[in-house]
Amino acid sequence: MGRYPFAYDHAQPYMQQVSDWIADIFYEILPEAGFEVRDEQIYMAFQLERAFAEKQTIFAEAGVGTGKTLVYLLYAICYARLTKKPAIIACADESLIEQLVKPGGDIEKITRHLDLVIDARLAKSPDKYVCLVKLDEARFGHEDIGLFRELYEGLPDFVHTREAMQSFYAYGDRKNYPHLNNEQWDKVSWDAFQDCFVCDKRHRCGQTLSRESYRRSTDLIICSHDFYMEHVWTYEGRKREGQLPLLPEHCTVVFDEGHLMESAAQKALTYKLKHIVFEELVVRLLKGEVRESLAVCIDQAIEQSELMFDILESCCQPIPGSDRKQIMMNERLLREIHRLCDILSEIEEELVFESEMFTLNDYQLKIVEEHLEMMQKALALFRNDQAFICWATESITGLSLVIMPRTVKEVLKEQVFSSKMPIVFSSATLSVEGSFDYVADSLGLDKYLSFSVASPYDYAERMEVIAPKWASGGTFEEKMDTAVHLLKRTEGRALILFPTYEDLRQFKREIQSRSDCAELRFLFEGDQEISHLIETFQGDEHTVLAAVSLWEGLDVPGPSLSNVIVWALPFPPQDPVFMAKRQAASNPYEEVDIPYMLLRLRQGIGRLIRTREDSGLIAIFSDDLHHNTQLREHIVRILPDGVALKQEIN
Repeated sequence: MGRYPFAYDHAQPYMQQVSDWIADIFYEILPEAGFEVRDEQIYMAFQLERAFAEKQTIFAEAGVGTGKTLVYLLYAICYARLTKKPAIIACADESLIEQLVKPGGDIEKITRHLDLVIDARLAKSPDKYVCLVKLDEARFGHEDIGLFRELYEGLPDFVHTREAMQSFYAYGDRKNYPHLNNEQWDKVSWDAFQDCFVCDKRHRCGQTLSRESYRRSTDLIICSHDFYMEHVWTYEGRKREGQLPLLPEHCTVVFDEGHLMESAAQKALTYKLKHIVFEELVVRLLKGEVRESLAVCIDQAIEQSELMFDILESCCQPIPGSDRKQIMMNERLLREIHRLCDILSEIEEELVFESEMFTLNDYQLKIVEEHLEMMQKALALFRNDQAFICWATESITGLSLVIMPRTVKEVLKEQVFSSKMPIVFSSATLSVEGSFDYVADSLGLDKYLSFSVASPYDYAERMEVIAPKWASGGTFEEKMDTAVHLLKRTEGRALILFPTYEDLRQFKREIQSRSDCAELRFLFEGDQEISHLIETFQGDEHTVLAAVSLWEGLDVPGPSLSNVIVWALPFPPQDPVFMAKRQAASNPYEEVDIPYMLLRLRQGIGRLIRTREDSGLIAIFSDDLHHNTQLREHIVRILPDGVALKQEIN
């Protein structure tokens, strides 16, 4: 077929021809292959035509079953071939990436039914790859030594040898180690404190080899929101260091589950500081012949960093249900932070003189300078108490200080929305009770296209929604009893969505002692790699999947998922990020808590009905629904048309 998937007439507008071709696909080609004509899908296609033709940003809210993924994929592929640059498909997380590229997924459907060869490659986040340095530490450690040695021995031969003329290929993907639980994987995977620039293994690293592969894609590069924002945030810094940006030049971006974009942007803009990492970094400068004034500054900086982290530890308070610690700011802590900033500035000035004398390794010097600049940017936020959010986390190697800008609007405006390319936010839940203001405001968007199309499914006939009422207000035991009753009613076939890992772990402990559930098989997020768990859940019809992160994107059609239990309403957590949002709102409950909860609840409800033949029940565990009229009204409004909220369990 050549470069374009249709006969391109250079005398006519390209996007109009794309739209006509896509209309033929949905009206003729796919129906002939057994697909139904979906008016909602065709409507979406005509809406996207304008966004691509005018290079605008669009909120494309399309309900479950509209076939929105096929629409944006076809436009993205055609636009990539016009511009000769790949299109980026950014998914909310890695499990959504796997859903997109799985056998029988939308990319395979396009390939099979349109006879179209698509070059689609995955660009996974760094923490989804084995870190060779951490693997060496783990296999000589104290726990699971045999497991990590087996992993090491299974690495490709070229990792262990230095022979010439070898062929290299990507390896070390988290998906290839489904038997590792999350704690085991964390011991061998890349993390933010790994310094890849000076790693002598980087040229044989699976993460590095993966980048070399996906950069050559001609059609699609599929990544996570986090990874795309990491690319945006590190773009200039990597260029200064002589490194390639994480992603190549591209022509368009589609943010699937786009309502989660703000949290991904905040995560990418997060700074993580740790004393032991800083000390190891600046000590490198002392390996050369440096002037005494620089050496003194480095010693002062190490002492000041240690003092600052000691004081920081005394200012931390645990946050219930979170691994984050709240920092209680005071004048002494701020004073020591500012003092460290001043010393870092002195080091930067000293390095200017050192670079002119050529006494330091230029590559090492660039790395140190980049880290110091990053630390300065992070710590400088403390000079304006309205500009940042911070918290601390604890690990075996000490306390980490995490700093995040309060808003990401300016960064997104400057580095994403000013790029003069079509940007698509796609999801079944982009609006809150009919308005896109909540998502648009969080992203700093004041000019955009938008549309909403409802799901074509008959929810009134296929879905039952229950909010059980309990005698004692919904204790853990009451929830357990109700959950067991519902699981027995559907003989498994259930997804249980928890708001926190703490709730999931408590359920996991308790369910093991319930003899009335002995015949059911339970799968728990964190015990294995997530896409492997989903595959097992889908293939074994009577299993129960308990998860925290699968409110979005899980696509399991058929009887394997006939029961969705929402363990608690998914209000935002009591962590520093949402504490800051609440403080900035005039009505925190209505402006922050309710919109977040409703978007997430709509997503959770959307896991149940994935085809016209699907049916089942949704159970929402919240006693507040029966006492808070306003809350109940909010939830009733987001239920599909014709679906009532019941409290009696059959």
